[in-house]
Amino acid sequence: MLRTAVLCCGLLILGIGFLLLLVQPANALPALVFGGILTVGVVFERWRYKQPVSAQAARGQPTGERFVDPKSGALTEVYYDATTGERSYVQVKDSKRR
Repeated sequence: MLRTAVLCCGLLILGIGFLLLLVQPANALPALVFGGILTVGVVFERWRYKQPVSAQAARGQPTGERFVDPKSGALTEVYYDATTGERSYVQVKDSKRR
C-alpha cells in the first residue's frame, strides 16, 4: 500500500516535471529529478528486496549454500531453478547451523 502511494507520488511529480518542461523549462529540473528518483527507487526496491519463499513454493534444487539472514536472523537456504535461472531463498525449519 505504501509502495503504491510513493510510486504514484513519484509518477505524479514526474508528470508535473514534464508539464513544467513545456511551460517553464528552467523550473522543470527539480521536479524531474525528484520524481525520477522516487519512481526508480520504488521500482528498484521492489525488484531487489524479495521476501523469502516457503519450502513448498521453492522450485529447483538446493545449492548447498546456507547463511544467516541479517534482517531476520534465521538460517536461510538457497535453491536454484535451472530453467529460469532464478534463485529462491528459503528459511530452514531446523535451526542447526553448519
